[in-house]
Amino acid sequence: MINEIVAAAIFLACLVVIFTEKIHRTTTAIAGAILMVAAGKIFGFFSESAAIEAVDFRTLGLLLGMMILVAMLEPTGFFQFLAVWMGRISKGRPVRLLVLLGLVTTILSMFLDNVTTVVLIAPVTILICEVLGIHPVPFLMAEAILANTGGVATLVGDPPNILIASAANFNFNDFLIHSLPLILVVWLVALGFLRFLFRRELALLPSNASAVIKLNPTEALNDPKTARRVLVVLGAAIVSFFFQEMLGVSPAFIALSAASVAMVWVQPPMKKMLELIEWNVLLFFTALFVMVGGLESAGVLRLLADMVYHIQGIPPVVFGLVIIWVIALLSALVDNIPITIALIPVIQQLGRNGVDIAPLWWALAFGAGLGGNGTIIGSTANIIVASLSERTRTPITSALWYKRGLPVMLATCGVISILFVLAYPLFLH
Repeated sequence: MINEIVAAAIFLACLVVIFTEKIHRTTTAIAGAILMVAAGKIFGFFSESAAIEAVDFRTLGLLLGMMILVAMLEPTGFFQFLAVWMGRISKGRPVRLLVLLGLVTTILSMFLDNVTTVVLIAPVTILICEVLGIHPVPFLMAEAILANTGGVATLVGDPPNILIASAANFNFNDFLIHSLPLILVVWLVALGFLRFLFRRELALLPSNASAVIKLNPTEALNDPKTARRVLVVLGAAIVSFFFQEMLGVSPAFIALSAASVAMVWVQPPMKKMLELIEWNVLLFFTALFVMVGGLESAGVLRLLADMVYHIQGIPPVVFGLVIIWVIALLSALVDNIPITIALIPVIQQLGRNGVDIAPLWWALAFGAGLGGNGTIIGSTANIIVASLSERTRTPITSALWYKRGLPVMLATCGVISILFVLAYPLFLH
């Protein structure tokens, strides 16, 4: 029992520190991984070799490959080009601008890192709002919330999806069949709620609507040649994801192969490109894999799975709903990545105990992806748009996010719960 207590204490302590945000989450995770290995060696439940085996290199490879492609596309100004183009199409009408910017951010977030997408589009959004003389808050919050929502639709759209796909052996098409149709409905609900909650701000007429029409999107495109080349390779990678099983390769292999082809074709400045890759995210994942590996070796996750398994009388579909809401609430308070990584072995153990866990994977994906919209710290995208809003006269505060973001999270989780029940037979193997 001492092994379980020590391992659980280390992991919970790290979650608490991550929640308080007093220390960077990557620093906390690395320290927790080192403590887990050290405690494992002392008490005999974990070792350095076991820590290496616990790391899911398929997940890291997929993330790294997509990060490299984004790092090459980012300096070209392609994201800014799209934002300015949408601004022109909107003709300065706030509601149309909200829909168009939200749509662009969502589509990009379905295939690229939503954090990078928000980082690049949000500043242009602020600029367009300043030109029009309208409040940027509705547009910034919509971009973060809709990006988080849309990311649930595809395998590469959200880090928890990548983790779940690797553990459950889901491919790109599995997400298009099981997740995308449901998320399309949820996305429309989220957009409708945002339109209603910000109805006063969106009702204000722009003071300079004609100015946004004069903006030239091509001026934002710094390097069209490189942008075209990277987009061609990215498109080929996305197509390859559809034929992953036929090709007999993993998503990580496709992503890394695409990154290699793009680097050879574009030949970007390596130092600059490497600076744009989010190494801290990769380190964060690696450290979490080690910590969860320690939990599994100590027997903590097996105990949790056995406890869940022996709860009698709960219908499987209800258990799926419980997972959606519990994970959503936890993801609103703590980063959804450690929660997802910790629960994956628990679900796998339930499978070994004879439970049909296929629906539970989708419940985990829906809860982790939608729960982050509930609070300002629920996802990195939320934190980024809140930080960028400090440049404006109306910064986004935690209280404002509770008033506007939390209702959207509750509504979307309610809708996905209904859809989960209706589509439950389709999730079964």
